[in-house]
Formats: sequence, C-alpha cells, structure tokens
Amino acid sequence: MPSQTYAIWILLAPLLAAVLIGAVGLRGLRDKSHWLAIGGVAAALVLALMLFGQIRAVPEEARADIFTRSHKIYEWFRPGFGGLASLKWFDFEFRIDPLTGVMLVTVLSVSLMVVIYSSGYMRDHHGHPERGYERFFAFLALFIFSMCLLVLAGNFVLLYVGWELVGLCSYLLIGFYYPKPSAAAAAKKAFIVTRIGDFGFAMGIFLIFWRCGDVSFAYVFSQAGLAKLVGWETPVALLLFCGAVGKSAQLPLHTWLPDAMEGPSPVSALIHAATMVTAGVYMVARCGAIFTESPTAMATVASVGAITAFFAATIAITQFDMKRALAYSTISQLGYMFLGLGVHAADAAVFHLFTHAFFKSLLFLAAGSVMHAMGGCIDIRRFGGLAKGMKVTAFVFWVGGLALAGFPFLSGFWSKDEILHAALGVSLPLAIVGYVTALLTAFYTFRLIFIAFHGPLKLPQGVEHAHESVPAMTIPMLLLSIGAAGAGYIGLQHGGKLNELLRTVLVGRLEEHAPGMAHVMSPEAAMAMSGVLSAIGILSAWYIYRRKPMIAMAAAFAMRGPYELIKNKYYIDELYDAVIVRPLHDLGKFCYGFDRYFINALLWIITAIPRAAGFMLRSLQQGAIQGYAMGMVIGLLVIVVAVLSAT
Repeated sequence: MPSQTYAIWILLAPLLAAVLIGAVGLRGLRDKSHWLAIGGVAAALVLALMLFGQIRAVPEEARADIFTRSHKIYEWFRPGFGGLASLKWFDFEFRIDPLTGVMLVTVLSVSLMVVIYSSGYMRDHHGHPERGYERFFAFLALFIFSMCLLVLAGNFVLLYVGWELVGLCSYLLIGFYYPKPSAAAAAKKAFIVTRIGDFGFAMGIFLIFWRCGDVSFAYVFSQAGLAKLVGWETPVALLLFCGAVGKSAQLPLHTWLPDAMEGPSPVSALIHAATMVTAGVYMVARCGAIFTESPTAMATVASVGAITAFFAATIAITQFDMKRALAYSTISQLGYMFLGLGVHAADAAVFHLFTHAFFKSLLFLAAGSVMHAMGGCIDIRRFGGLAKGMKVTAFVFWVGGLALAGFPFLSGFWSKDEILHAALGVSLPLAIVGYVTALLTAFYTFRLIFIAFHGPLKLPQGVEHAHESVPAMTIPMLLLSIGAAGAGYIGLQHGGKLNELLRTVLVGRLEEHAPGMAHVMSPEAAMAMSGVLSAIGILSAWYIYRRKPMIAMAAAFAMRGPYELIKNKYYIDELYDAVIVRPLHDLGKFCYGFDRYFINALLWIITAIPRAAGFMLRSLQQGAIQGYAMGMVIGLLVIVVAVLSAT
C-alpha cells in the first residue's frame, strides 16, 4: 500500500470515530462511546506502525531524495486572477519521513493508552458514566485527528490548520467541566494566551510566502527556497518560534499550562504532557533548515529553553497540587527539548520528546488514579502513605518518577544526557543551567512521591480507604511504565540506527560539536555526572521529607521571602493581570461607556430633530375639514406671495 494511503487512513480513523460518536453517541452508544474512540485510535496506530516500517525500509542511498519530497493528495485551492495565478499556492500534501513516523507512533501509542484509561476514569464509584461521557470521547478523537494532521502536514498552511485545531480541541477539553468557573476560565486563558504566539507564527508563514512565493516544505527547505530567505532568516525563525513558545508553554507564555490542569486528568496526560505541547518542539525540528541559518535564532531557542527549564523546576519544588507540580515539570522538560534544538542536537531533542511522552503521561495518569481514589483531592498535604492501599499506582509513579529524574538506565536518563552532553560542547553556562535543573527535577519529583505514597497513612476527610483503580486504568499505566523504563533503548542515541534514519530530516546537526566536547568532559563523565545528580536529588528528597521533615518547614520559615516568591510563581500571573489584563479590561469598559453614553446620546440628538418636527406637524392632523381648508388657503397664499416676490 502506498505511504500516502496509509497517511490518509491514519487521519480518517480517529476523525470517523469522532463523527460517529457525535452522531450516535448521545442517543445510541452512551456509555459505550469509548469503543469507537479506542477502535479508531488503535486502527490509526497499527497503520502508523506499518507506515514507519515502510520508512525504515527505504534504502539509504534513496533517503535523501524520498524523505525531502511532499506527497500531493489533491490541489487545495489556487487563485485565478492577475499575477497570482502563476503562483503555486496551497495543495493538500503530506510530508512522510522519519520525523513524521516517530511523531505518529509516539502520539498514537500514548493516545491509545489514554483513551483506554479514560473509559475507567470518566465514571463514578458506582461505574456510571459522567455527564458528557460521549462528548468527552468525541473531543479526544477529534484532538488525535488534529494532532496527526499537524504531524503529517507537508506545507505551512496545512500545518497551521492542524496547529489551530489542536488549540481548539485543547480549549474544549480543558473546559470539559464548563459549569465549574475555574475550568471555564482556564480554557479561555489557554486559548487566548496561545493565540498570542500563534499570531507571530502566522506572521512568519506570511513572510515565508512573501519571500518564497510558496509554502510547501519541499520548496522552502530546498536550496532555492532558502536562497530567497537570505537576509530574512532571523525574523522568519523568530516569528515561527513565537508559535512554539505559546504552544509549548515557554517563557513568557507559560502561564496557561498550570491552569489547564482544571481539565480531566486524561486530558492533562494526553494534551499537556505528551502531544499538543510538543507541537512547538516538532515544528522547530521540522524547520531546522531555516533556524540553523540564523545563529541569533538558535541562541534564542537555546536560551529560552534553558531559562524556562530552570524557572519551572524551581516553582515545582513549592507546589502541593500534584497535577500542577507535574505541569511545571512539563514546562521544564519542554525547556530541555528547546535547549537541545538550540545547541544543534535536534536528534537528542526529538529523543527526549519521545521518552518524555511515556513517563510524563504515565505520571499524569497515576496522579489521576490518586485523585480518583481520594474523592477528587489532589493536595499532597491532605493524604500520605498511599502505597499501602494503591500498590500499582505507587509502583508506576516510582517508575515514571525515576525516568523523569534521569535515574541511570531508565528512558529519561538517556535522552536528557544527550541534550546536556551536546550543550557542553556549545555553551558551558547553558549546560550548567541544565545540570542544576536536572538536580532540581530529581528533588521535586521524589518530594511528591515520598509525601504522597510513603509514611503513615493519611486520607482526606470523607475518604474511608485508599483503593486501587479499576483495571481499565491500571493496565494502561502498567503498559506505559514499560515505555517509561525501556524507551531509551530504541537506539536513538548518538550513532544509533534511528539516529541515522533521522539524519536526512533533522537539518543542522553539527557533527563537529562531538569532538568539541572532548576538552570539556568525556561522554562517559557527562553520563556519570547526570546519574550522580539524579541520585543526590532523590536522596535529598528522602532525607528531608522522610527522615527530617522539620528541615523543610524550617527552611521555608527561614527564607519566607524567596519561598513565597517561588510558591506564588514569581507573581507573573499577577504582573500580567496588573499590566495587561486590567488595563485592557478598563479600556473595554471605557469603550463600552463611550459607545453607550456618548455615541448613543449623539444619535439620540440627531434623531430628535425629525421626531420633534413630526410631533409638531402631527397636531395639524385633527380630522376637521375646516382646518384642512384653512391649511390649503394658507398654502396657496404662500405660493402666490412667493411667485410674486420672484417676479
């Protein structure tokens, strides 16, 4: 079967599931709606694996040619007027290469686990589906279709369509519990904040079209296309990066992601850990041909990534909401990915994207299992010792936590070490920030684990015992734990087979940065340092939160100022509210008042004149013949006088 056919059906499978659930879910399927979603995503995953097999089977000598093509499905639209008629505008076309294959397999494998998990999570303790059960699965399937469209897109316009569709689906899923004011506000915040970055992204696409006259990846990334961007590489790259900053929640547009935890936990696992938030990383990797032409853009990407990684890690240390702590962890790990992209280690960045999808979605699902058992409570100050009654959840949380902490020989260790090793060869300050962040990551991850799962049993009020989740929830978590532990052994490390496969599409990899690292630190020494820092962070968390918990309280009291600053997320939300939100709100109130009281008053005055004249003339219409006759006589006299005066 041609690769284009596989790609079409990968899109159609979840889309058909979404349409069918929307059409018959409420009246026919109801609590069975999840089967359509599971079937659609499972079919798409099987097709994606078959497509990836075809990609791997391409002979090495033919890869440079085949993987740089765009596969035209049909002509989307073309202008037929003036000089624009000669331009090649927008085709519905796919880009099918190793990066596409890796992303599709990652997105669909995690999505399948999340959809299965959701069939158990979106029910009450009696097994009854929540209100809007079928709507939830329709939105999930629509999101998965949108993400696949984004990944398969062969030009910037189709990429932008998928980009905006995932944003729309994110809004719908974050606000799933729309009667809850905080959920509705979080959905609006996510939609509006990401639009800021998307505006820059759109401007970048317009600039590409203006310079190149085409938006197809095959042309724009070719030598001919890049030649037309000479002198414009930096503004184009930075505008595209604006979209990545918004979608992937990097500074300063990161504020929407923690609030997005108001959505159901499966939504957090799928959209805000494994798929949508990685769209920015995927886009920058895909556009490497443009970014690597601009040292300024590459330095910006690396710096923003490193600063965001450290910034979010510090906040995660002080959070007591388990899902919000994991949300800041996601922001931090996305920062690592951008650091890798900025130091010309796109292979390591994509590798970390792949491993992160497994262990972070696992952690969010495990947090959802805790929330499900604790009656909706997610504050780690209100429960503890859950490992006694939730052995499976505790086990998978340990596996995901070790992978996130970069513990040796688990998936996160391999991918994070690749990024830090590459950073050492390009910028020592950025590498130091990365290593410090790695230490903080291990600490805050096991702070959560030791408080929530160990020590004496403590339950929230109204919860009688800590019970394990249903098999529909535990089985996907166990399967994801396998990926969290072993995804690092797929051979994507430097020199691995998949690394070589990606070489033709991850443009800008600097082979010279590998020997350049020798004078700083050998690969073995860098790997050992990563492992040691992970162990130090874990042991520190154990000592402080299990052996000497008073240390944490004393430190928070002794450093009240810095602690409150970090706990309140550096007051960035409050700053935005004071500098942007309130002035705009006040401007809106002023415009409303100006329209209501000045414009409306002006219109009332203008219309008052004919209304007054009408009122006066109305008094002449009394229905009396004598009055009409007198009026005619007076009118005739006026006419006679006027004629005589004129002569």
